[in-house]
Amino acid sequence: MSLRKKASKAASRNTEIVIPDKLYFRIGEVASLCRLPAYVLRFWETEFPQLKPVKSSTGQRMYRKRDVESVVRIKKLLYEDGFTIAGARVQLREEIKSERSQSALPFPIGPSVNVAYLRNELQQILHILSARH
Repeated sequence: MSLRKKASKAASRNTEIVIPDKLYFRIGEVASLCRLPAYVLRFWETEFPQLKPVKSSTGQRMYRKRDVESVVRIKKLLYEDGFTIAGARVQLREEIKSERSQSALPFPIGPSVNVAYLRNELQQILHILSARH
């Protein structure tokens, strides 16, 4: 393969995929968006548990936006990052685990937080709420 073909192939892989704001996508739309054959998407459904498009009453696969995002992520892991299917499956599982275990705190915790100030604010809220009863 010539250097020019390699460069254009790499450039086409690296272009960002813009997912339209729709509820459902047919398999052909997802294949076009992600520049993948439909048979690859059907195969990936058997290999990646998080890729579960719903089926319409006619049996047509209907991908949700999060399914399309999963396809984009799987494609990146396999084609750009060099993961095997088994390795990509493990990587996705780890990413989901870490997303679930991280929860945002409603306010920052650390040495800069004035606990006395927070206690005072909470007492004022409690006073307002108890005055309503």
